[in-house]
Amino acid sequence: MVFSSIAFIFYFLPLFFLIYYLADKRFKNAVILCGSVFFYAWGAPQFIFVILGTTVIDFYVVRLMSQTTGNRARKLLLCISLAINLGLLFYFKYSNFFVENVNFVFQHMGIKTLSWTKLVLPIGISFYTFETLTYVVDVYRGVHKPLKNFWDYQLYIILFPKLIAGPIIRFHEFANQVYDHTDYETSENKLRGLYRFFIGLGKKVLIANVLGVTTEVVFSLPTGQLTTSSAWFGALNYTMQIYFDFSGYSDMAIGLGMMMGFRFPENFNNPYTALSITDFWRRWHMTLGAWMRNYLYIPLGGNKVNSKMRLYLNLWLVFLASGLWHGAAWGFIIWGAYHGFFLVIERLFLGKWLAKLGKMSFIYTFFVVLIGWVFFRIENFSTSVGFYKAMFTWRPDITPWHPNRENVVMLLLAVFFSFFTLSGWGERIQKKIFFSDYSLKLHFVMTFVTLLLIIICAGRLTVSSFNPFIYFRF
Repeated sequence: MVFSSIAFIFYFLPLFFLIYYLADKRFKNAVILCGSVFFYAWGAPQFIFVILGTTVIDFYVVRLMSQTTGNRARKLLLCISLAINLGLLFYFKYSNFFVENVNFVFQHMGIKTLSWTKLVLPIGISFYTFETLTYVVDVYRGVHKPLKNFWDYQLYIILFPKLIAGPIIRFHEFANQVYDHTDYETSENKLRGLYRFFIGLGKKVLIANVLGVTTEVVFSLPTGQLTTSSAWFGALNYTMQIYFDFSGYSDMAIGLGMMMGFRFPENFNNPYTALSITDFWRRWHMTLGAWMRNYLYIPLGGNKVNSKMRLYLNLWLVFLASGLWHGAAWGFIIWGAYHGFFLVIERLFLGKWLAKLGKMSFIYTFFVVLIGWVFFRIENFSTSVGFYKAMFTWRPDITPWHPNRENVVMLLLAVFFSFFTLSGWGERIQKKIFFSDYSLKLHFVMTFVTLLLIIICAGRLTVSSFNPFIYFRF
């Protein structure tokens, strides 16, 4: 089940919140847990038992670790938990990729290839794994005590607003909310959560989906048939599609959490207005960046290393891992290495030049990010090289191809909303809608906007079957 579906918006959502708000405070977590199991099982019934089974093992391993005093025994239990979670991720997500590459080498060496049945990737396994890892590591480090019982842990892992595609919530930031979220379940938070959900839905359905149709057309063309203008238009469409798709999902997740009294971290902060690639990664998928920094970059030594070369190597390794986390394909790995390269050269010298440009350096950032998205979208290296050739060698439009009017309008809207916070008034509007207290007048305005979005989005969903979520496969 996806948030931007008729089944979720008009059946699951009202029924869930009706039961949830009528339930006694003692049973609200049980309602959330049952709703979350149903939500995941609807879309992936064959994998719900994998999640439930591994969380049982993981909870008791971590609980035993927290009660153990011997350092060696604690490390052993830590390794067992990490092995279970990372082993599950590797098996489902990377084994196909590993076997394919081994077989590629074997073929060129004349060795018999391995037989292998391709595995189906469970929805949201990367997000689920990252949250199980933060639980065991935070408990091991003594940052926070383990949760009181298995059902509390299950709630933390399987909470449906953030289960499929984040935001990635670190355990120590969320642990206390398992017990106190009903105190934040105010009328104000319920309304603002509802507004936030439908703003996200609008970003997803009205902008990302429309742009995605053209993206599919352009990226499906044989690279030899691509013209320069169509290649650039396709790349720009995808750049906007992935942002409004994922940030829209994050808005919906944060909004649903607010309606239950949960405080989820923000996941996007106008990333295309960033003044460098370093700044971009402080603004794009912020919860992934925080996770990588705390659980990979700092353990590697972070900034506290003996040489700058080691520092640059750490940065590059983190972004290689980030690329691999996104998907088991060379395109993702190259995309991660590409971003790591720009982070390093910004540390070396480029950052000083960008600082002199001031706000205008967002043009450099946007261009670098747009170029990188081609690797991310295509995944296959040779095909992406062909796409880049079309972008950077002039190929005239012998047979003119024009996007439809709806695509052009939504692309212009996407560009406008991506960059309008570069101005002071744009930043003030964003702050007022998302982060300030609401006046009665603003509530009336947002109620009207929400009703309008419900009607338009529902109409769009009933006439279009194109409704993917890009980050579901991660």
